[in-house]
Amino acid sequence: MNVSLQNIDKVSGLLTVKLEKADYQEKVDKALKSLRQKVQMPGFRKGMVPASLVKKMYGKSVKAEEVQKILSEEVYKYLRENNVNILGEPMPAEDKQPEIDFESMDEFEFLFDIALAPEFKAEVGKDDHVDYYNIEVNDEMVDNQLNVYARRNGKYDKVDAYADGDMLKGTLAELNDDGTVKEGGIVVEDAVMMPSYMKNDEQKAIFANAKVNDVLVFNPHTAWDGNGVELASLLKIDKEAAAEMKSNFSYQVTEITRFVPGELTQEVFDQVLGKDVVNNVDDFRAKVREIIGRQFVSDSDYKFLLDFRQYMLNKVGKLEYSDALLKRYMRISNPDKDEKFVEDNYDKSIEELTWHLIEEQLVKANEIKVEDADVKEMAREATRAQFAQYGVLALPDELVEQYATEMLKKKESVNGLVNRVVESKLVAALKSQLTLDEKSITATDFAKMVG
Repeated sequence: MNVSLQNIDKVSGLLTVKLEKADYQEKVDKALKSLRQKVQMPGFRKGMVPASLVKKMYGKSVKAEEVQKILSEEVYKYLRENNVNILGEPMPAEDKQPEIDFESMDEFEFLFDIALAPEFKAEVGKDDHVDYYNIEVNDEMVDNQLNVYARRNGKYDKVDAYADGDMLKGTLAELNDDGTVKEGGIVVEDAVMMPSYMKNDEQKAIFANAKVNDVLVFNPHTAWDGNGVELASLLKIDKEAAAEMKSNFSYQVTEITRFVPGELTQEVFDQVLGKDVVNNVDDFRAKVREIIGRQFVSDSDYKFLLDFRQYMLNKVGKLEYSDALLKRYMRISNPDKDEKFVEDNYDKSIEELTWHLIEEQLVKANEIKVEDADVKEMAREATRAQFAQYGVLALPDELVEQYATEMLKKKESVNGLVNRVVESKLVAALKSQLTLDEKSITATDFAKMVG
């Protein structure tokens, strides 16, 4: 057996694999022997079909299969042992490949076209400047988060007069053009409304300072801009009919309910942060501010990595690739796509490939490794972040473990977590090596910038 690589140019090569009979015959004989034990043929007991007959019937296909197995193993072994930085996969050199006949030939020569990664250096140091945005945590953010916690412990009180945001309950009745109740018209008992959600300000104003037992006349169609879904829910009719219902209605208020936020008590502190972490509002505010700040760091790091990527793409510049081979590989990898797909997406794929090669070098230079413990901890962080979106910050450890374990059962989730670990470690390393041009920015402006 002989495997050799001929460099056609800096970014492409021709890989040649030569196999002799001695390289594969033992495995072919073993495969035929195993097959003989399973073959069933009229006139012979199972496992007793003559070896010569088995070879005559299946020898060619078994030979082809075993040769292909050895070929694949030897190709990747050679690439691995010789540190050949290949892009994509080896592709049969169709225009150079000699004809193969597994029935008549004992020696084979296989040729593969391979695209090679361009040689370049991705290095960083203090002379490299990248913007880093520190997102400001203002009092309004902290207040809003505290209000969320307070509302969780809130309650609904019955009140005598309506104010914006209150919920009304009453009786709806369809009216004639002259303002009288329509006989056989729509009547809804205990119809619940929140006028603050009406789309029309004039209709909304009708309910200002309304009191229990007041009878008000309004037009639902105008109030909700003819939204069939909203009207169907209110009038208890189907969506199509509701969208066409343009009559005025009377509404007799029977109940007005107002939500009253709860107090920030020790129970709330413990629910959010864990038992006895803080015991007064000022310390609670400080902790909430700290938590919001930590959440913003991950956003800042994400933006930093995007900016660093673009910085490095510019610094490295345009690299030489074997366009013909890579386009061919794209066509092979996307058999359901046409030539236009390749042409339209090639430049973008090259940009992604260049960044991948840059990242690969930096990960290697910083000796970044991903351990099982790293992936498990990232799964825990992802779980905490998911619950934090709903304001749940103090999750019991057993619940975190349960969700993290479920996440790690899915291959796609694991791959995503591994990538996040690599990126997280890379960002940490880069932030200490580069010069960060730090800038303060509001959360609103930051959202506009990354949006």
